[in-house]
Amino acid sequence: MDIRIGIANTPRELAFESSLSPAQVEKAVADALGSGAPFIRLTDDKGKVFLVPTTAFTYLEIGPEEQRRVGFVA
Repeated sequence: MDIRIGIANTPRELAFESSLSPAQVEKAVADALGSGAPFIRLTDDKGKVFLVPTTAFTYLEIGPEEQRRVGFVA
């Protein structure tokens, strides 16, 4: 699924694909923001780790859990 994160004072958003479910992503963000943690920690499909400062976090966009189609669709 596609994840996009807005960061304050940054013209671009952070975008990556993750195998986490939407509920897992929402829980990770809510837990980090609710506990006062300094960073939100998420990983992508390739194992890269993304740390976003909670003070600069502006929005989270979660794409649908849809598999990519291969071939032609009639």
